[in-house]
Order: sequence, then structure tokens, then C-alpha cells
Amino acid sequence: MKKRINLLQILIHLGGGAPSVVLLYRYLTNNLTANPIQALEQQTGLTALIFLMLSLACSPLGAIFDWKNLSKQKKALGVYGFIYAAIHLLLFIGLDYGFNFIRILRDVSNKIYVLFGLTAFLLLLPLAVTSFRYFKKLLGKNWKRLHRLVYIISPIVIVHFFLVFKGNLARLQGNIIKPSIYGALVLLLLILRIPVVKRALILFRIRIQERLRKTYPL
Repeated sequence: MKKRINLLQILIHLGGGAPSVVLLYRYLTNNLTANPIQALEQQTGLTALIFLMLSLACSPLGAIFDWKNLSKQKKALGVYGFIYAAIHLLLFIGLDYGFNFIRILRDVSNKIYVLFGLTAFLLLLPLAVTSFRYFKKLLGKNWKRLHRLVYIISPIVIVHFFLVFKGNLARLQGNIIKPSIYGALVLLLLILRIPVVKRALILFRIRIQERLRKTYPL
């Protein structure tokens, strides 16, 4: 039996490939700012974060808005997040360090953002590997426990984001606006996953739907 691909899946896959096509075009046309390597690293890292956030949003928003098809898309979005995180890491260790892992390990203590970035990627790696249906069956209940690592990974990525942009939230110094916006969105998505919050919003949606049915009967 062939699996049907719906419009949402098509849009997700188009969206998953679009950032790489745009970045490749900008690179080939020399349109990546005065520091193209930094631009490539920052854009792939930001794209990875966006897909991670979208994956995080699927379950709570799918439940709150009764959109079952949305809940099913978190795997694809999470995989795209991992792919861009892997590209981001390869660009960093390849272009910045020439795959010199001794230098990278030496700089971890001096560049804390590297430590947070590597930690996030290493935690994301088992989630990507076990995203296949075979591992879901193999791990059973432990699969869900393992994939709850995303609740830890997301804040780590936000801290990495702050450190890369050299922002100091405590002192309100540096470039803190962009990381703060993404940090607030991640916090909101994590709050939406709290059972009592999610149940309250589902109940609110049901009440609104009932009122609309009574006000505008078919």
C-alpha cells in the first residue's frame, strides 16, 4: 500500500531544501557578506534552530488546534534540523579549523560557545539515528524517554546562540535582541508542552468551537 504524501509534507520538504539552495546561490554569486564563511555558519546554525523549534511545536500545536496531521510532521522537521546542524558543524570544523580536532579540543575551554554547540549536537545525534521506525519499535517506551532530550537540547542551543552573538542578557549588553526572541519562542513552546497548560488550551478551543456552533449553526 502506497503512502500518500499530503500538501503539508510537500511544503515541509520544499522548505527543508530551500535554505541550502538559497545559501548555495548566494555563495556562488558572492552575495554572502564580507565574511562568507561566518555567514554560512550562522545561517546554517539558525536554520537548524528554526527546524528544531518547528519540530518542538508540532505536538502541542497539533493537540491544541486538533490538527493531527501537524503532529505527524515533527520527525521530518527534526531530521531537517539535524541535517542543518550537521552542515553547520562540518563548516565550523572544516573551514575554521581544517578538521584539526586537537585545536578544537584546545579551544573548547577558551570558546564556551563551542562546548555548548558540540554538546547540543551530540545530544541531537541519537535522536536523529533513532528517528527511524525500526528503532522506535526496538526501544519501545524508552524511545519516548530518549526523545525528551529535545527539552534539554533546545535551551542549550539558545545559550550557544547567545554566546555566538556575544550577548550578555544579565547586563543587557551586546547583540541580545535576536537570541532573546528565539529564546522566548523556545520557552513558550516548552510551556505549551506542560500537560496542565496544554489541557487548558484544548478546553478553551473546544469551548470556542461550541460557542461558534451555537452562534452560527449549519
